[in-house]
Amino acid sequence: MEDTKGISDPENGSSIYGGKPPNPLSFSSSSSSSAASLYRQTFDGDRDRFLAPPRSLVRHPSLVKTKVSALSVENEFVLDKVEFVPVMRSGAWSDIGSRSSMEDAYLCLDNLMDSYGLKDSEDGPTAFYGVFDGHGGKHAAEFACQRIPRYIVEDQEFPSDINKVVSSAFLRADAAFSEACALDGSLSSGTTALAAILTGRSLVVANAGDCRAVLSRQGKAIEMSKDHKPMSCKERRRIEASGGYIYDGYLNGQLNVARAIGDFHMEGMKRKKDGSNGGPLIADPELMTTKLTEEDEFLIMGCDGVWDVFMSQNAVDFARRRLQEHNDPVMCSKELVEEALKRKSGDNVTAVVVCLQPQPPPNLVAPRLRVQRSFSAEGLKDLQSYLDDFGC
Repeated sequence: MEDTKGISDPENGSSIYGGKPPNPLSFSSSSSSSAASLYRQTFDGDRDRFLAPPRSLVRHPSLVKTKVSALSVENEFVLDKVEFVPVMRSGAWSDIGSRSSMEDAYLCLDNLMDSYGLKDSEDGPTAFYGVFDGHGGKHAAEFACQRIPRYIVEDQEFPSDINKVVSSAFLRADAAFSEACALDGSLSSGTTALAAILTGRSLVVANAGDCRAVLSRQGKAIEMSKDHKPMSCKERRRIEASGGYIYDGYLNGQLNVARAIGDFHMEGMKRKKDGSNGGPLIADPELMTTKLTEEDEFLIMGCDGVWDVFMSQNAVDFARRRLQEHNDPVMCSKELVEEALKRKSGDNVTAVVVCLQPQPPPNLVAPRLRVQRSFSAEGLKDLQSYLDDFGC
Protein backbone atom coordinates (compact mmCIF):
# COMPACT_ATOMS: atom_id res chain seq x y z
CA MET A 1 0.00 0.00 0.00
CA GLU A 2 1.26 3.44 -0.86
CA ASP A 3 0.07 6.95 -0.39
CA THR A 4 0.80 10.10 -2.34
CA LYS A 5 0.14 13.63 -1.19
CA GLY A 6 0.84 17.06 -2.53
CA ILE A 7 -0.17 20.29 -0.82
CA SER A 8 -0.17 23.79 -2.24
CA ASP A 9 -1.91 26.50 -0.23
CA PRO A 10 -1.46 30.08 -1.58
CA GLU A 11 -3.33 32.90 0.10
CA ASN A 12 -5.13 35.59 -1.81
CA GLY A 13 -6.23 38.84 -0.28
CA SER A 14 -7.78 42.06 -1.44
CA SER A 15 -8.79 45.31 0.19
CA ILE A 16 -11.26 47.99 -0.85
CA TYR A 17 -10.60 51.54 0.17
CA GLY A 18 -13.42 53.98 0.63
CA GLY A 19 -14.52 56.89 2.79
CA LYS A 20 -17.19 59.47 3.50
CA PRO A 21 -16.94 63.23 3.03
CA PRO A 22 -16.36 65.11 6.31
CA ASN A 23 -19.42 66.53 8.08
CA PRO A 24 -19.25 70.33 7.71
CA LEU A 25 -21.25 70.81 10.93
CA SER A 26 -19.07 68.64 13.15
CA PHE A 27 -16.22 69.92 15.32
CA SER A 28 -13.91 68.59 17.99
CA SER A 29 -14.56 68.61 21.72
CA SER A 30 -11.75 71.16 22.35
CA SER A 31 -13.18 73.65 19.88
CA SER A 32 -16.64 73.08 21.41
CA SER A 33 -15.47 73.97 24.93
CA SER A 34 -13.55 77.06 23.79
CA ALA A 35 -16.54 78.32 21.83
CA ALA A 36 -18.82 77.83 24.83
CA SER A 37 -16.35 79.72 27.08
CA LEU A 38 -16.19 82.65 24.69
CA TYR A 39 -19.98 82.77 24.51
CA ARG A 40 -20.31 82.87 28.31
CA GLN A 41 -17.74 85.68 28.68
CA THR A 42 -19.42 87.84 26.10
CA PHE A 43 -22.91 87.23 27.46
CA ASP A 44 -21.95 87.91 31.09
CA GLY A 45 -19.79 90.97 30.37
CA ASP A 46 -22.10 93.06 28.26
CA ARG A 47 -25.38 91.78 26.89
CA ASP A 48 -25.96 94.91 24.87
CA ARG A 49 -22.67 94.58 23.05
CA PHE A 50 -23.29 90.91 22.19
CA LEU A 51 -24.35 90.63 18.60
CA ALA A 52 -25.06 87.22 17.07
CA PRO A 53 -23.17 86.75 13.83
CA PRO A 54 -25.32 86.40 10.74
CA ARG A 55 -26.14 82.80 9.94
CA SER A 56 -24.82 81.37 6.74
CA LEU A 57 -24.94 77.88 5.20
CA VAL A 58 -21.65 76.58 3.88
CA ARG A 59 -22.03 73.65 1.50
CA HIS A 60 -19.36 71.01 1.47
CA PRO A 61 -17.84 70.44 -2.00
CA SER A 62 -19.24 66.89 -1.99
CA LEU A 63 -22.78 68.33 -1.81
CA VAL A 64 -22.33 70.77 -4.69
CA LYS A 65 -23.63 69.59 -8.08
CA THR A 66 -20.80 69.20 -10.55
CA LYS A 67 -20.95 68.53 -14.24
CA VAL A 68 -19.76 65.10 -15.28
CA SER A 69 -17.26 66.59 -17.70
CA ALA A 70 -15.55 68.42 -14.83
CA LEU A 71 -14.82 65.28 -12.84
CA SER A 72 -11.28 63.94 -12.80
CA VAL A 73 -10.77 60.22 -13.46
CA GLU A 74 -7.09 60.13 -12.51
CA ASN A 75 -7.74 58.48 -9.11
CA GLU A 76 -10.55 56.19 -10.23
CA PHE A 77 -10.24 52.60 -9.00
CA VAL A 78 -11.42 49.65 -11.11
CA LEU A 79 -12.05 46.48 -9.08
CA ASP A 80 -11.91 43.27 -11.12
CA LYS A 81 -13.56 40.10 -9.87
CA VAL A 82 -10.90 37.57 -8.89
CA GLU A 83 -11.26 34.42 -10.97
CA PHE A 84 -11.42 31.12 -9.10
CA VAL A 85 -8.28 29.01 -9.38
CA PRO A 86 -8.32 25.53 -7.83
CA VAL A 87 -5.68 24.60 -5.27
CA MET A 88 -4.89 20.93 -5.80
CA ARG A 89 -4.11 18.53 -2.96
CA SER A 90 -4.28 14.82 -3.65
CA GLY A 91 -4.04 11.47 -1.99
CA ALA A 92 -4.40 7.84 -3.05
CA TRP A 93 -4.77 4.40 -1.52
CA SER A 94 -4.75 0.90 -2.93
CA ASP A 95 -5.49 -2.54 -1.49
CA ILE A 96 -5.16 -6.04 -2.93
CA GLY A 97 -8.55 -6.98 -1.50
CA SER A 98 -9.60 -10.60 -1.93
CA ARG A 99 -7.48 -11.14 -5.06
CA SER A 100 -4.27 -13.17 -5.08
CA SER A 101 -2.26 -10.44 -6.83
CA MET A 102 -2.29 -6.67 -7.16
CA GLU A 103 -2.96 -5.46 -10.72
CA ASP A 104 -3.97 -1.83 -10.10
CA ALA A 105 -1.73 1.21 -10.56
CA TYR A 106 -2.25 4.91 -9.86
CA LEU A 107 -0.41 8.21 -10.22
CA CYS A 108 -0.86 11.61 -8.51
CA LEU A 109 1.09 14.58 -9.88
CA ASP A 110 -0.13 17.86 -8.40
CA ASN A 111 2.31 19.66 -10.72
CA LEU A 112 2.79 17.70 -13.91
CA MET A 113 5.16 20.17 -15.56
CA ASP A 114 7.45 20.38 -12.55
CA SER A 115 7.60 16.58 -12.35
CA TYR A 116 9.10 16.53 -15.86
CA GLY A 117 11.31 19.59 -15.37
CA LEU A 118 9.15 21.91 -17.48
CA LYS A 119 7.73 25.38 -16.90
CA ASP A 120 4.06 25.89 -16.09
CA SER A 121 1.79 27.02 -18.91
CA GLU A 122 0.27 30.50 -19.07
CA ASP A 123 -3.04 29.09 -17.85
CA GLY A 124 -1.44 27.97 -14.60
CA PRO A 125 0.03 24.75 -13.22
CA THR A 126 -1.09 21.48 -14.78
CA ALA A 127 -1.91 18.45 -12.64
CA PHE A 128 -2.28 14.81 -13.70
CA TYR A 129 -4.07 11.98 -11.89
CA GLY A 130 -4.55 8.45 -13.15
CA VAL A 131 -6.07 5.13 -12.13
CA PHE A 132 -5.27 1.97 -14.10
CA ASP A 133 -7.07 -1.31 -13.43
CA GLY A 134 -5.14 -4.21 -14.92
CA HIS A 135 -6.38 -7.64 -15.87
CA GLY A 136 -4.42 -10.74 -16.82
CA GLY A 137 -1.38 -9.28 -15.08
CA LYS A 138 -0.01 -5.95 -13.85
CA HIS A 139 2.30 -5.09 -16.76
CA ALA A 140 -0.21 -3.18 -18.92
CA ALA A 141 -1.37 -1.07 -15.95
CA GLU A 142 2.17 -0.14 -14.94
CA PHE A 143 3.15 0.57 -18.57
CA ALA A 144 0.19 2.90 -19.17
CA CYS A 145 0.73 4.62 -15.81
CA GLN A 146 4.30 5.51 -16.81
CA ARG A 147 3.80 6.31 -20.48
CA ILE A 148 0.56 8.30 -20.75
CA PRO A 149 1.66 11.38 -18.72
CA ARG A 150 5.02 11.37 -20.52
CA TYR A 151 3.37 11.27 -23.93
CA ILE A 152 1.16 14.19 -22.88
CA VAL A 153 3.99 16.56 -21.93
CA GLU A 154 6.10 15.52 -24.94
CA ASP A 155 3.35 16.40 -27.43
CA GLN A 156 4.02 19.68 -29.24
CA GLU A 157 0.34 20.60 -29.12
CA PHE A 158 0.24 20.43 -25.33
CA PRO A 159 -1.42 22.28 -23.66
CA SER A 160 -3.05 24.22 -26.51
CA ASP A 161 -5.14 21.26 -27.73
CA ILE A 162 -5.43 19.16 -24.58
CA ASN A 163 -8.28 16.93 -25.81
CA LYS A 164 -6.38 15.85 -28.90
CA VAL A 165 -3.17 15.40 -26.90
CA VAL A 166 -4.76 13.16 -24.26
CA SER A 167 -6.52 10.97 -26.84
CA SER A 168 -3.26 10.61 -28.73
CA ALA A 169 -1.42 9.65 -25.52
CA PHE A 170 -3.84 6.76 -24.88
CA LEU A 171 -3.43 5.42 -28.42
CA ARG A 172 0.36 5.83 -28.38
CA ALA A 173 0.54 3.90 -25.10
CA ASP A 174 -1.57 1.13 -26.64
CA ALA A 175 0.63 0.91 -29.73
CA ALA A 176 3.85 1.02 -27.69
CA PHE A 177 2.61 -1.77 -25.41
CA SER A 178 1.78 -3.86 -28.48
CA GLU A 179 5.40 -3.54 -29.61
CA ALA A 180 6.67 -4.40 -26.12
CA CYS A 181 4.49 -7.53 -25.99
CA ALA A 182 5.76 -8.60 -29.41
CA LEU A 183 9.31 -8.57 -27.97
CA ASP A 184 8.39 -10.14 -24.63
CA GLY A 185 5.30 -12.35 -24.50
CA SER A 186 5.36 -12.44 -20.69
CA LEU A 187 4.09 -8.83 -20.64
CA SER A 188 0.79 -9.82 -22.27
CA SER A 189 -2.06 -8.29 -20.29
CA GLY A 190 -4.54 -5.44 -20.45
CA THR A 191 -5.73 -2.47 -18.42
CA THR A 192 -8.50 0.07 -18.23
CA ALA A 193 -7.30 3.67 -17.98
CA LEU A 194 -8.73 6.78 -16.34
CA ALA A 195 -6.87 10.10 -16.42
CA ALA A 196 -7.75 13.58 -15.16
CA ILE A 197 -5.80 16.64 -16.33
CA LEU A 198 -6.29 20.03 -14.67
CA THR A 199 -4.93 23.21 -16.24
CA GLY A 200 -6.03 26.36 -14.48
CA ARG A 201 -9.82 26.05 -14.16
CA SER A 202 -10.11 23.46 -16.94
CA LEU A 203 -10.72 19.82 -16.01
CA VAL A 204 -10.44 17.12 -18.69
CA VAL A 205 -11.22 13.49 -17.84
CA ALA A 206 -10.33 10.72 -20.28
CA ASN A 207 -11.62 7.20 -19.74
CA ALA A 208 -11.24 3.85 -21.47
CA GLY A 209 -12.88 1.08 -19.44
CA ASP A 210 -14.89 0.87 -16.23
CA CYS A 211 -12.95 3.10 -13.85
CA ARG A 212 -14.91 6.21 -12.89
CA ALA A 213 -14.34 9.85 -11.95
CA VAL A 214 -16.93 11.77 -9.90
CA LEU A 215 -16.83 15.49 -9.11
CA SER A 216 -18.42 16.91 -5.95
CA ARG A 217 -20.17 20.18 -6.76
CA GLN A 218 -21.65 21.59 -3.56
CA GLY A 219 -22.18 18.03 -2.41
CA LYS A 220 -23.85 16.86 -5.63
CA ALA A 221 -22.18 14.01 -7.54
CA ILE A 222 -21.26 14.94 -11.13
CA GLU A 223 -20.06 11.92 -13.09
CA MET A 224 -17.11 12.89 -15.27
CA SER A 225 -16.83 9.52 -17.04
CA LYS A 226 -19.01 6.72 -18.34
CA ASP A 227 -18.42 3.04 -17.65
CA HIS A 228 -17.58 1.19 -20.86
CA LYS A 229 -19.36 -2.10 -20.28
CA PRO A 230 -20.20 -4.42 -23.20
CA MET A 231 -23.90 -4.34 -22.29
CA SER A 232 -24.27 -0.55 -22.61
CA CYS A 233 -26.29 0.39 -25.69
CA LYS A 234 -23.62 2.59 -27.27
CA GLU A 235 -20.81 0.09 -26.77
CA ARG A 236 -22.97 -2.86 -27.88
CA ARG A 237 -23.76 -1.20 -31.20
CA ARG A 238 -20.11 -0.40 -31.79
CA ILE A 239 -18.98 -3.92 -30.84
CA GLU A 240 -21.46 -5.63 -33.14
CA ALA A 241 -20.63 -3.24 -36.00
CA SER A 242 -16.94 -4.17 -35.70
CA GLY A 243 -17.61 -7.91 -35.89
CA GLY A 244 -17.61 -8.68 -32.17
CA TYR A 245 -20.32 -10.17 -30.03
CA ILE A 246 -21.47 -10.25 -26.41
CA TYR A 247 -21.99 -13.48 -24.51
CA ASP A 248 -23.30 -13.49 -20.95
CA GLY A 249 -22.31 -9.82 -20.59
CA TYR A 250 -18.71 -10.40 -21.74
CA LEU A 251 -17.06 -9.05 -24.88
CA ASN A 252 -16.51 -12.06 -27.17
CA GLY A 253 -17.25 -14.12 -24.07
CA GLN A 254 -13.89 -13.17 -22.53
CA LEU A 255 -13.73 -9.59 -21.24
CA ASN A 256 -16.16 -7.59 -19.11
CA VAL A 257 -15.03 -4.19 -20.48
CA ALA A 258 -15.51 -2.72 -23.94
CA ARG A 259 -12.40 -0.48 -23.99
CA ALA A 260 -8.89 -1.16 -22.72
CA ILE A 261 -5.18 -0.72 -23.41
CA GLY A 262 -3.37 -3.93 -24.34
CA ASP A 263 -5.00 -7.38 -24.59
CA PHE A 264 -3.29 -8.09 -27.90
CA HIS A 265 -2.88 -11.71 -26.87
CA MET A 266 -6.66 -12.25 -26.93
CA GLU A 267 -7.75 -13.54 -30.30
CA GLY A 268 -10.22 -11.38 -32.19
CA MET A 269 -10.07 -8.47 -29.73
CA LYS A 270 -7.84 -5.89 -31.42
CA ARG A 271 -6.83 -7.80 -34.51
CA LYS A 272 -9.02 -9.48 -37.04
CA LYS A 273 -8.58 -13.13 -37.98
CA ASP A 274 -6.46 -12.12 -40.99
CA GLY A 275 -4.01 -10.34 -38.63
CA SER A 276 -4.97 -6.79 -39.61
CA ASN A 277 -5.66 -4.19 -36.96
CA GLY A 278 -9.20 -3.50 -35.91
CA GLY A 279 -11.61 -5.29 -33.62
CA PRO A 280 -14.33 -4.77 -31.02
CA LEU A 281 -11.90 -3.82 -28.22
CA ILE A 282 -10.55 -0.28 -28.58
CA ALA A 283 -8.25 1.98 -26.55
CA ASP A 284 -9.84 5.26 -27.66
CA PRO A 285 -10.76 7.25 -24.55
CA GLU A 286 -14.05 9.06 -24.08
CA LEU A 287 -13.46 12.63 -22.92
CA MET A 288 -15.52 14.91 -20.68
CA THR A 289 -14.55 18.49 -19.84
CA THR A 290 -15.76 21.19 -17.45
CA LYS A 291 -14.75 24.59 -16.11
CA LEU A 292 -14.26 24.48 -12.36
CA THR A 293 -15.94 27.05 -10.12
CA GLU A 294 -16.05 27.91 -6.41
CA GLU A 295 -18.78 25.28 -6.05
CA ASP A 296 -16.44 22.40 -6.99
CA GLU A 297 -14.96 20.75 -3.91
CA PHE A 298 -13.13 17.54 -4.78
CA LEU A 299 -12.76 14.77 -7.36
CA ILE A 300 -12.94 11.03 -6.66
CA MET A 301 -11.31 8.57 -9.06
CA GLY A 302 -11.59 4.85 -8.51
CA CYS A 303 -11.35 1.46 -10.14
CA ASP A 304 -14.42 -0.74 -10.49
CA GLY A 305 -13.63 -2.28 -7.10
CA VAL A 306 -14.90 0.99 -5.59
CA TRP A 307 -17.94 1.43 -7.82
CA ASP A 308 -19.10 -2.15 -7.44
CA VAL A 309 -20.19 -1.24 -3.90
CA PHE A 310 -20.58 2.56 -4.06
CA MET A 311 -23.08 4.62 -6.00
CA SER A 312 -21.56 7.89 -7.21
CA GLN A 313 -23.62 10.08 -4.84
CA ASN A 314 -22.99 7.66 -1.98
CA ALA A 315 -19.22 7.96 -2.50
CA VAL A 316 -19.40 11.77 -2.58
CA ASP A 317 -21.46 11.85 0.63
CA PHE A 318 -19.02 9.49 2.34
CA ALA A 319 -15.89 11.38 1.23
CA ARG A 320 -17.44 14.75 2.05
CA ARG A 321 -18.12 13.76 5.65
CA ARG A 322 -14.56 12.51 6.06
CA LEU A 323 -13.00 15.63 4.55
CA GLN A 324 -15.10 17.80 6.85
CA GLU A 325 -13.57 15.91 9.77
CA HIS A 326 -9.86 16.00 8.82
CA ASN A 327 -9.50 17.67 5.36
CA ASP A 328 -6.84 15.10 4.39
CA PRO A 329 -7.16 13.55 0.89
CA VAL A 330 -4.80 10.66 1.77
CA MET A 331 -6.85 9.63 4.80
CA CYS A 332 -10.04 10.09 2.79
CA SER A 333 -8.86 7.80 -0.03
CA LYS A 334 -7.80 5.18 2.53
CA GLU A 335 -11.20 5.36 4.23
CA LEU A 336 -12.96 4.95 0.88
CA VAL A 337 -10.94 1.81 0.13
CA GLU A 338 -11.50 0.37 3.61
CA GLU A 339 -15.22 1.02 3.38
CA ALA A 340 -15.36 -0.68 -0.03
CA LEU A 341 -13.70 -3.76 1.47
CA LYS A 342 -16.17 -3.72 4.38
CA ARG A 343 -18.94 -3.73 1.80
CA LYS A 344 -17.47 -6.95 0.36
CA SER A 345 -15.86 -5.62 -2.82
CA GLY A 346 -14.35 -8.68 -4.47
CA ASP A 347 -11.60 -6.94 -6.47
CA ASN A 348 -8.44 -4.91 -6.06
CA VAL A 349 -9.54 -1.53 -4.72
CA THR A 350 -7.87 1.78 -5.62
CA ALA A 351 -9.10 5.31 -4.93
CA VAL A 352 -7.68 8.78 -5.64
CA VAL A 353 -9.09 11.90 -3.97
CA VAL A 354 -8.19 15.35 -5.34
CA CYS A 355 -9.19 18.33 -3.18
CA LEU A 356 -9.73 21.49 -5.24
CA GLN A 357 -9.81 23.99 -2.37
CA PRO A 358 -7.63 24.49 0.73
CA GLN A 359 -10.56 24.50 3.16
CA PRO A 360 -12.79 21.49 3.91
CA PRO A 361 -16.23 21.26 2.26
CA PRO A 362 -18.74 23.51 4.04
CA ASN A 363 -21.82 22.25 5.81
CA LEU A 364 -24.89 22.32 3.62
CA VAL A 365 -27.94 23.80 5.34
CA ALA A 366 -31.30 23.17 3.73
CA PRO A 367 -33.39 26.35 3.67
CA ARG A 368 -36.33 26.31 6.03
CA LEU A 369 -39.66 26.64 4.33
CA ARG A 370 -42.07 29.09 5.85
CA VAL A 371 -45.39 27.47 6.68
CA GLN A 372 -48.22 29.94 6.89
CA ARG A 373 -51.10 28.86 9.08
CA SER A 374 -54.47 30.61 9.19
CA PHE A 375 -57.97 30.00 10.50
CA SER A 376 -60.91 29.78 8.18
CA ALA A 377 -64.05 31.75 9.00
CA GLU A 378 -65.77 28.54 9.99
CA GLY A 379 -62.85 27.60 12.24
CA LEU A 380 -62.91 30.98 13.97
CA LYS A 381 -66.64 30.61 14.54
CA ASP A 382 -66.15 27.16 16.11
CA LEU A 383 -63.34 28.51 18.29
CA GLN A 384 -65.50 31.40 19.50
CA SER A 385 -68.32 28.99 20.31
CA TYR A 386 -65.91 26.80 22.24
CA LEU A 387 -64.66 29.76 24.27
CA ASP A 388 -68.19 30.98 24.91
CA ASP A 389 -69.02 27.61 26.48
CA PHE A 390 -66.29 28.26 29.04
CA GLY A 391 -67.48 31.79 29.67
CA CYS A 392 -64.44 33.46 28.15
